[in-house]
Amino acid sequence: MRGWTKSLDAAGVREPGLRADYDRQRQLVRRFRRTAYLAARLLLPPQLLPHVVAATAVMHHGDNLLDTGALAERETAWASWERRVREALRTGAGDTPLLRALVHTVSAHPRMRETVETYLATATAELRFAGFATESDYQDYVDAYSYPAFMLVAGLLAPEGDDARYRAACRTFIDGSQRLDFVNDLAEDLPEGRVGIPDDMMKRFSVTVDGLAAGVGGTALEELVAEQVAVARTALLAARELPALTSAPGRRLAGALVEIELLTAEAVLARGAEVLRGSASPPLGRTLRVLARRY
Repeated sequence: MRGWTKSLDAAGVREPGLRADYDRQRQLVRRFRRTAYLAARLLLPPQLLPHVVAATAVMHHGDNLLDTGALAERETAWASWERRVREALRTGAGDTPLLRALVHTVSAHPRMRETVETYLATATAELRFAGFATESDYQDYVDAYSYPAFMLVAGLLAPEGDDARYRAACRTFIDGSQRLDFVNDLAEDLPEGRVGIPDDMMKRFSVTVDGLAAGVGGTALEELVAEQVAVARTALLAARELPALTSAPGRRLAGALVEIELLTAEAVLARGAEVLRGSASPPLGRTLRVLARRY
């Protein structure tokens, strides 16, 4: 806790109420993204940690609003949230701990305002997500939702000046990461009637959503998982250039995120058709070694 207090000091979060707002986001992020929080805590300089935590909390809150409940409920909840975020950015004042933390982070990192506005403008792609007919549809989804959401955090680590190469590397990373997530989350997504593997790809391997929902896996699913992991891994290997393009304070974290995703790819490949029973995680020991090396 002392290290967190020092981080708030370094980030210029002085007012007691605002410190409590940021601490609320820390508790939430530590609970729902434990490995990512540990990585950020170990590898980020203290002046960046509270802002990355706040951005991660915004991304997670948006995910929950867009994914939870019936479509009409999600549409209403998202529209309300979008209005409140835009109003908070306009006035410089928020009415919840998360919005107050976001407003302060945007004031400390003004470039984040455009990042947040881009995310708000395209995030409704997640509301309409019901699977993809083609690879092109998947790529459109990454452009509209996955990439802008990732940039909420990654934007805080961008270099000064021309960051086009950095943003391209972020897009490559999130392409690989999102594809891997869709394979790894089959057991979670199927009950909701949607699968993130494009239909045209499933047809190549004679796999159907109905069959997966009925628990039919076998060799066909094994081969499909292997193919999708291979494509994801190619993108993640290409994203190994990301740390070198990241601003110096964020390089260790960027490198760790890429390596942990590559470990996850290995775990998903090893799980194979058993992803129908639940998602795979990289071995804790190897994950900790990645963090230790970067630290």
